[in-house]
Amino acid sequence: MFQVSDNGCGMDNDDLNLCIKRHATSKIKTSNDLNNIKTMGFRGEALASISEISIMEIKTKSKENDVGNRVIFSSGNKKKSEQFNAQQGTSVKVENIFFNFPARKKFLKSERIESKHIVEEFKRVAIINNEINFICYENGKEIYNLKKTKLLNRILEINNLKINNNYVPVSEETSIVKISGYIAKPELAKKTRGEQYFFVNKRFFKSNYLSHAVKSAFKGLIDEKKIPTFYIIFEINPSQIDVNIHPNKIEIKFSDEKSIYSILRSAVKK
Repeated sequence: MFQVSDNGCGMDNDDLNLCIKRHATSKIKTSNDLNNIKTMGFRGEALASISEISIMEIKTKSKENDVGNRVIFSSGNKKKSEQFNAQQGTSVKVENIFFNFPARKKFLKSERIESKHIVEEFKRVAIINNEINFICYENGKEIYNLKKTKLLNRILEINNLKINNNYVPVSEETSIVKISGYIAKPELAKKTRGEQYFFVNKRFFKSNYLSHAVKSAFKGLIDEKKIPTFYIIFEINPSQIDVNIHPNKIEIKFSDEKSIYSILRSAVKK
C-alpha cells in the first residue's frame, strides 16, 4: 500500500469524479495551452490506469466546500462514493496492486527495490519543490521530514549531509535558457549513478546527451570512469520543449538541443 496526501486546493465532487476518467485533464483549457505545458504532460491516464489494477481511494476537499468527498475504485469500477469529513487537500491511497492481473504482478520487484523506486521519486519531487514541506514514511517509519528551505539546504538534507562546501553553484542566463543549480566538486564523483538530477521548469527528466555535456566539462578533473554529481535546473519557454515523448514522462525534447548542450557545458566548466 502507498499513499500520497497534500493540503493543496483540493477538488469539488464534479472534478473528483472526472479526474478518474481516461484522458481527462485540468491542464488544458484552450488550444493555446498545448504549447504551454509546465507539468508532467497532459494525457490524464495515471489515475484511470492505477484504478484498473488496484483498489484505490481518493479523499478530497476544496476550500469552497464545507465537507469533502471520498470515492473508492476496484478494478476500474466505482465501489463507493460518499461525503467525507476531510481536511482541505487531496489524498490518494492505493492497495493490492495487480491483484486482478496476476500475470503482471509477478513482474514486480522485491519490496525493497520497489520501495527504493518510490523513495527516489519522492526525492525528485522534494528537491525541486524546496519551498514546500515534505514528509515521507516507509512502513510507518518517518524517513524524511523536510521543511521549506533554500535549494542547497534541501539537497544537503536529502543526502543527509551537514556541510555545503563541496557544492558549487552553477548559473547562466541566455535568450534561449536560464540554467541554475549546483555541481559537486570533482572529489565527490562516483563510479555509479544516483546523484545526477536534471530539472526543467520544475520537473525531473533524464538525458544522456546533456549528462555528457556535464561530464565533458569535468574532463581532466575526474577519472573517465567516474560520474560527476549535479543538480541542474533549466528554465525555458514551454513552447521550446516537448514533454510528451516518453510514457513515464522521464524524457523531454528540446527544440534547440545543441545550443542547450553548449550552454550547459560552458556553465558547468566555468
